[in-house]
Amino acid sequence: MDQQLNIPRRILTGLISSLSAGVVPRVGAPYIAIGRNREIEALAGDLDEIADGGSKTRFLIGKYGSGKSFLIQLVRGYALDRGFVCADCDLSPERKLCGASGTGAATYRELMKNLSTKTSPDGGGLETLVARWLDRCRAEIAGQGLAPDSAEFDAALTSRVYGIASLMEGQVGGFDFSRVLFTYYKASKEEDLFKRSACLRWLRGEYTTKTEARRDLGVGSVIGDDNWFDYIKLFALFVRQVGFKGLVCFFDECVNLYKTVNRISRENNYEKLLSMYNDSLQGRAPCLGLVFGGTPAFLEDTRRGLYSYEALKSRLYDGRIASAGGLTNLMGPIIRLKRMSDNELLALCGRIAILHEKLHGVPSRLTPGETAQFLKICLDRPGAENLITPREIIREYITVLDVMLQNPQATFAQVSGNISPTPDVEKANAENGPIISDFDV
Repeated sequence: MDQQLNIPRRILTGLISSLSAGVVPRVGAPYIAIGRNREIEALAGDLDEIADGGSKTRFLIGKYGSGKSFLIQLVRGYALDRGFVCADCDLSPERKLCGASGTGAATYRELMKNLSTKTSPDGGGLETLVARWLDRCRAEIAGQGLAPDSAEFDAALTSRVYGIASLMEGQVGGFDFSRVLFTYYKASKEEDLFKRSACLRWLRGEYTTKTEARRDLGVGSVIGDDNWFDYIKLFALFVRQVGFKGLVCFFDECVNLYKTVNRISRENNYEKLLSMYNDSLQGRAPCLGLVFGGTPAFLEDTRRGLYSYEALKSRLYDGRIASAGGLTNLMGPIIRLKRMSDNELLALCGRIAILHEKLHGVPSRLTPGETAQFLKICLDRPGAENLITPREIIREYITVLDVMLQNPQATFAQVSGNISPTPDVEKANAENGPIISDFDV
């Protein structure tokens, strides 16, 4: 990386702060992108398929701290730059793929809250998206030579809006979706702020009762646990009409599905995931990409993971050929994140040192040889080959840089003597899944 590269200070500050806390930065990920070239190329190829009207589902599988969330944010930024709309969500006990207590609808609302475009990369892009749709319709009508204030212009615009909205009517939930879009158009034309707000509330999944939705908008359904994915598919078609290439949804922390104690609830979530996967492969979700991030236990545990659900195991199992000899197959639905090579980790530390130096305006006191020695200390720990992760190395390396910056009298030898001699046992235990009773509820 060129040390003279101009990085906005706001991004640089957030980047270093996130990395030092072990959190994946939401912006600035390309500045520390080292390695994972083959995985990025595979996911970029998926975007090309989605742009052509297809659909794709991927599972990113790796240990805690191995770079799943980072790769998701990196691909998310890449997709935004290429003209896609993106939505991301971290699954949790309150947000799952389905559930009787609103957990599925909560996931949909989180996706809508984080709906992003290139001009709204931090989320909150729903209103901008709908407004752009209307602006696009107006521009197309104006391009026909009609005066914006004429009755002919209004009639043509109404016809165009209704025509686009009616394209959705053939899909599940499409009639109400198109009706809300048309209501938003009329409310914008009449400057009815209440109606506009009500339409956005409905699209965000914030209506909980059909009675309330019928009273405010005249529609007979609401977005809930059972149907939220149908509306994600409608959004993928809608963003294509607006002029984007497609919609990509990212679901991180899928290990929370694996942690679900209740067996019936867990299997219902896996059944929902199977339905989403099938829709993607069978062409029932055009212009839509789905990316799930989880740990090996989430995928491979035959008692609680995806492999415990036979229909998913038969679709996702690598097979003996793909897994023989440690070979890699990036054309299947599973992308396994292997440990970064020593050279990649060394390059990553060098990149961090440059960014740290630019942030504080003080030359780093660590020499390249001392950086290599730091990495050797980390990799020589017992069990490091299997347990050490980029997250741990980054956090400790930034700590070394911070300590040496604040203590000019300290030498690297003094600081390196305080580096923990063993990997984080707690994270290693977490990799095997939570400790749960052998009895399913």
